[in-house]
Amino acid sequence: MMPARHATSTLALIQALAQDFVALALDNVAREYPNSPAHVLAGPQDLVPTRSLHPAFHGSYDWHSCVHMHWLLARLRRRFPAMPQRAAIDAQFERSFAADAMAAECAYLARPNTQSFERTYGWAWLLKLAAELMGDDDPAARRWSKSIAPLAQAFVERYLAYLPKAHYAIRYGVHPNSAFGLAFALDYARIADACDLDATCSDAARRWFLHDRAAPAAWEPSGADFFSPVLMEADLMRRVLPSGEFAQWLRDFLPGLEARAPVTLFTPAEVSDRCDPQIVHLDGLNLTRAWSFRGIASALPPDDDRVGALRDAADAHLAAGMTGLASGDYVGSHWLASFATLALEA
Repeated sequence: MMPARHATSTLALIQALAQDFVALALDNVAREYPNSPAHVLAGPQDLVPTRSLHPAFHGSYDWHSCVHMHWLLARLRRRFPAMPQRAAIDAQFERSFAADAMAAECAYLARPNTQSFERTYGWAWLLKLAAELMGDDDPAARRWSKSIAPLAQAFVERYLAYLPKAHYAIRYGVHPNSAFGLAFALDYARIADACDLDATCSDAARRWFLHDRAAPAAWEPSGADFFSPVLMEADLMRRVLPSGEFAQWLRDFLPGLEARAPVTLFTPAEVSDRCDPQIVHLDGLNLTRAWSFRGIASALPPDDDRVGALRDAADAHLAAGMTGLASGDYVGSHWLASFATLALEA
């Protein structure tokens, strides 16, 4: 449990940043270029602007970043309903979640060559957005939630089809990371009472990760990571295992946490060039490590000898990650604010 004073100061910080984050997100989701589409060309007829393929999520450099910037808008709108940009958020959502826009997003998934589109990073973020709208009892949010539901269900069906045949996890620290994709999908399943998705994700997590021991955490980070593979795995497994079983699994998986070892896992990543689209991923790594450290600590008994080390590491990584927000370069600004919000809220 976060101390009350710490929780209060964190809430104040989120509130202080909220208007800037909203302004950034509103600009990003409407910004078409530069754009990096994850689009397979079946022929010259497919050389069309991204907006025509994705009328809801064509901005913010790529599809998944546009989705999680929409999540950021939905999250801050719900947390701070009196913010002055609420009307601007609502106007954007009326466009993004319009029936024809959602129908086009669903239709894209029915096209040939889209089986692995955004698997599973974008899938996870779309479910995160759907869960946020589902949790808001505002009448407009309920309408948008109903509108996005068919798209969310399409991705649920993709998880259900994909996970049973995926014999091996993807473990590196960028978009396809399997542990991240399962973690957000599980969160959605439990909010939406999607029992089949919950069971399928939990089964995959156990198949892939239950017997992992002595993870090579000293090898992290890689130069383009924005997830820690070992921490993301642990943050997933605390969602899957009962508390006592998780505590023992974690001791076998990451021995030495109480001694803050390995040092590389507890040391924030250095970001040498925030204008480089791969190196700037390390700002995201610091933020996702922060939320993973905090989530793992929350699943342990308060007197566990690892809790203090994990919370201290979360604070250090959060401070390091927040420095990256000041850069302003689009290669980071089109996505980092959503990661920062999750890290602050953790």
